Amino acid sequence: MKSNDLDFEISFLEGVLKHRPNYIDALAPLAEAYTRRGFFKKGLEIDKRLAFLCKEDPVVHYNLACSFVLSGITSKALTALKRAVRLGFTDLEHLQRDLDLKPLRDYPPFRKWISSLSAKISS
Repeated sequence: MKSNDLDFEISFLEGVLKHRPNYIDALAPLAEAYTRRGFFKKGLEIDKRLAFLCKEDPVVHYNLACSFVLSGITSKALTALKRAVRLGFTDLEHLQRDLDLKPLRDYPPFRKWISSLSAKISS
């Protein structure tokens, strides 16, 4: 998507949220649009709001983890990933190849956790 299209999408969704600040169907695509545009901190703020509003949604917590990584906050990213898995996120293959999570793969606590998680699933 071109940056002009993303800018339009962001502007539109921000306008919707002025009238309905907790409208999940606008928050989720806005977080994604911010991230695609490279506005990682803004995406993180929206993902935090979504995690507060959707406490039991594993995909929301997975996306929050991605936003933490993209913002350079690895310890909180791992916490969010663990929560996503506890809530039912099961696509570990995707988790291990997701480019957003690439910086996390060098984080020793992540490697230890993913190794133990893979061992649990294999048994």
